[in-house]
Amino acid sequence: MNQISRNCQPAARPDGGSRGEFGLGRTTAYQMDMVTHTDSPPIADYGLIGDLHSCALISKAGSIDWCCLPRFDSASIFGRILDWDKGGYFQVAPTGIQSVERRYIPGTNVLETTFVTDSGTATLTDFMPIRDHSHEMGPREQAPDQQIVRVLECSSGSVHYRMECYPRFEYGSIVPHAHHSSENTGFAHGGADAISVWCSAPVRVVDDGFLAEGDLSAGQKMWTVVAYRYRFSHEVDSWDEAELSQLLAETIGYWENWSSICTYTGKNREAVLRSALTLKALTYEPSGGLVAAPTTSLPEVIGGSRNWDYRFTWIRDASFALYGLFILGYTAEARAFKEWLEWASTGRARDLQIMYGLGGEKRLTEIELPEMMGYQHSRPVRIGNGAYSQFQLDVYGEILDSAHLYRKFVGEIDSEYWEYLLRVVLFVLDHWREPDEGIWETRAGRQQFVFSKVWCWVALDRAIKAARALHLPGDVDLWRRVRTEIREEILAKGFDQQRGAFVQAYGSSTLDAANLMFPLVGFIKADDPRMLATIRAVESELTSPQGFVYRYKDFDDGLGGDEGIFVICTFWLVDDLILLGEIDRARVLFEKILSYSNDLGLMSEEIDPVSGQMLGNFPQAFSHLGIINTAVHLDQAEKKRENSSSGGS
Repeated sequence: MNQISRNCQPAARPDGGSRGEFGLGRTTAYQMDMVTHTDSPPIADYGLIGDLHSCALISKAGSIDWCCLPRFDSASIFGRILDWDKGGYFQVAPTGIQSVERRYIPGTNVLETTFVTDSGTATLTDFMPIRDHSHEMGPREQAPDQQIVRVLECSSGSVHYRMECYPRFEYGSIVPHAHHSSENTGFAHGGADAISVWCSAPVRVVDDGFLAEGDLSAGQKMWTVVAYRYRFSHEVDSWDEAELSQLLAETIGYWENWSSICTYTGKNREAVLRSALTLKALTYEPSGGLVAAPTTSLPEVIGGSRNWDYRFTWIRDASFALYGLFILGYTAEARAFKEWLEWASTGRARDLQIMYGLGGEKRLTEIELPEMMGYQHSRPVRIGNGAYSQFQLDVYGEILDSAHLYRKFVGEIDSEYWEYLLRVVLFVLDHWREPDEGIWETRAGRQQFVFSKVWCWVALDRAIKAARALHLPGDVDLWRRVRTEIREEILAKGFDQQRGAFVQAYGSSTLDAANLMFPLVGFIKADDPRMLATIRAVESELTSPQGFVYRYKDFDDGLGGDEGIFVICTFWLVDDLILLGEIDRARVLFEKILSYSNDLGLMSEEIDPVSGQMLGNFPQAFSHLGIINTAVHLDQAEKKRENSSSGGS
């Protein structure tokens, strides 16, 4: 594995920029011209803002190129990231840009983008106001008021700016009717969607959209607001600067208060907190569901067809993310997710799905949108996700594990939920021998995936621990016997003696990076010769030149094309190195993968091993929970080593 010095300078970015410990990213004037006038910019160019119902992705050019309202999984209002010509966008920026720097206001999801032009400097502040409607809403309802607020302030010299708002509803398929409501307001509607646009400068209707432009001198501001409208309402708000300034202050205050809960004070705290803020921003507040990512169809390889919709709640992703939030002190999110899980999944255990809609919806029919060009011409664009109907045994273990974590960090399990968990345990007892589609949602038929069997072991292990600790009813003796039976079968059939490693499925010789989780869930110790050999095999055969981990190689998963390295798998490898006591190697690899997050600290699902560019949906909850979990475990291991070497306790 390639290594870098722990004392080296921040790694050079493949796009020519650089990133230290969340310093401001810089884009040259040439790059800005490319972003503004050609095609979708690199995925890393985007920042995220949100209101706990939906979100917006904003490029370095000040353009909102992705926003679905009123929910994460609604049709796009602005979707240029998936079709540069007809997807729609909302851009605010000065002209004559020479360079760009940006950051989040510390401890918040309020984004600041500073433009240096040939005549002055201006900062664009973007946010979506947070309003708490959870006490009065059901999990399938939407917030009655949603806005995107943007303010451009000139700080030196003078700038000429343009505000361009071109909504395109239903993933670009509907060009809305746009018209004036007053000198400073406009209204656009089409199909079931409508938005109002307000600007402190006069607004013109141009080509079915809205345009405002003007000049700002030092100290002057231009405000603009897009508001989503419900039920065919033609109401248009008129705003004043004092009111919007108050909304900004309240939004900053909300995020700062939330960030203050974070108990982590170790190394990489900024990366950890940014990841926590990102996970929170990916949460649908009315239900407590967590989207895997807020985007659809960002490709796993440019020009490829592995393009999926991630705007749903996977039980696996959400339960893994729970642990990351638990160890940072965020217990309210755990309660909310437990309520979502009960709402969505309580019923017959055999009807349990691997994923649900944000309000608990079960049918997530996958369709293609042939009229959309796709991100940088990567087709098809898909909405919905056909994997919702797959059978994946690991989800049963993840439900029991999330209950175990809830019990450990938050509180006891009530009797009603325990009755449901007992049904889950019974299902595992009856079905653990069956083949399934596995964690990677293959589309080439079911197999006896080893990872899935281990999670059946986890399900019984966690049930045993809960029943014993809380004196809950259950046939613990039977659970122990079957847990032992599952373990013995995995060791006999899931470990390839000739290959000397745990393999992907019974009878296979293929390595699978998911098996790196075995020590992390307590199935086997990392230094067990069988597990150690598996870790070394992954390092030798499933890594890129940088040492980053692929999910698998040379395996027919029923899908065409290639993919990049899978970010979460690299964090699992780092976690295993920590368990092996190889702390320095773990630190090197952790810092290296962390350096591939963008200038704002955001991470996608995958990374192109050649170009270093981000791939897949963005930002990815899986990747950010990996940052949190691994940073905390690595810091704890280093402190323990320091205490041991100094003779401390």
